[in-house]
Amino acid sequence: MAFSLNPDLMYLQQIYTRCLSEASYFIESSGEAAIIDPIRDTDSYIQIAKEHNATIKYIFETHFHADFISGHLDLAKKTGATIIYGPNTKANFKFHLANDGEEFKVGNLTLKAIHTPGHTLESTCYLLHDE
Repeated sequence: MAFSLNPDLMYLQQIYTRCLSEASYFIESSGEAAIIDPIRDTDSYIQIAKEHNATIKYIFETHFHADFISGHLDLAKKTGATIIYGPNTKANFKFHLANDGEEFKVGNLTLKAIHTPGHTLESTCYLLHDE
């Protein structure tokens, strides 16, 4: 599923893996991109970024996943993007610990971290604001 009201302002694509019932998202604005909950095979995100002349800036994780292997580490290594996790996250790799309410700029868009513990202690939703 791809979505764009105005491709000059924002492009959003859902990448869905049926065998895992897992959805991830590619979001692009003004040459910058963010990925939410990347699957292990990161080539599709890099290809979509190339097609949109975009640089992957952030990799947002909503929580630690027990049902699939995330591609966040590989994607960060390949692109230099910053991995973002919500409050209470403890990990043995480099990431940015987002505060509840912290905002991240992606082109003309803003993603706001909303800490939603319950599923896991670090569970975080990201609210997307356009300009």
